[in-house]
Amino acid sequence: MEEPAMETLLLVLDLVGTFVFALSGATAGVQHRLDLFGVLVLSYAAGNAGGIIRDLLIGAVPPAAISDWRYLAVSLLAGIVTFWRPSGIGRLRSPVQLFDAAGLALFAVAGAQKALAFGLNPVMAALLGMLTGIGGGMTRDLLLAEIPTVLRVDLYAVAALAGAAVVVIGSVLWLPSTAVTIAGAILCFGLRFGAIRRGWHLPVADGREPPISLDC
Repeated sequence: MEEPAMETLLLVLDLVGTFVFALSGATAGVQHRLDLFGVLVLSYAAGNAGGIIRDLLIGAVPPAAISDWRYLAVSLLAGIVTFWRPSGIGRLRSPVQLFDAAGLALFAVAGAQKALAFGLNPVMAALLGMLTGIGGGMTRDLLLAEIPTVLRVDLYAVAALAGAAVVVIGSVLWLPSTAVTIAGAILCFGLRFGAIRRGWHLPVADGREPPISLDC
């Protein structure tokens, strides 16, 4: 893909992912009965934390989320819409999880693509894509004093890593960037949605107390 087209693709993925993650943050804020300022803070944090972490790690400074007004605009728009029209968002089943899954997919593939564009090796690009995807959700959950979703039993980071891996493998094989980006996003969203609906998860630690030894 030509460089201008790649830059446009990355920008679109970033802004759409920011908006969707901001919706998840704002929805969570409304559900926790935060005031307007709190909802907007949460929408911005959820929408931009992953991208800021990514840009800092690859040296794309200042990060796009604080140097481009469009990131702030889409975050605030998502927060305001959610705050004033929560009933429209609430009609969706598990809206926070749904928006979170969509944002995870978009940010995972966008993060991997941007890492590759900055010359990272394929393995690190896939890991950075995963980190980009999970950053917003982790920040949202921590601000709400909840255990981050990535640390729970549902597939989350694994779904992001799978989506980013598709992008990286496609780049190594010289496959069309747009096609592999869409495929990676669909795979990530499908895995995450399946985890939400069907309870897919990795093995969980037993957590039982070890047996007491009777040896003297």
